[in-house]
Amino acid sequence: MNTPPSPSPSIEPVRSKLIELLDDVLKHDGFGDIHVEVKILKRRQKEVILHCGKQYRFVVDMAEGRG
Repeated sequence: MNTPPSPSPSIEPVRSKLIELLDDVLKHDGFGDIHVEVKILKRRQKEVILHCGKQYRFVVDMAEGRG
């Protein structure tokens, strides 16, 4: 059984911000919207953009190999 590669440490800030935004939307007593956009960059990287009123941009390293 193959185990998936562990996520890159550069992903952790993206996860933290996404959870923070989700908590903010759930606490808000009105409508909220979160949109996640991922673009493939050169040099085995991806750009992740979180849209939630503002845009939060991150560049993360892609995991080595595929499962």
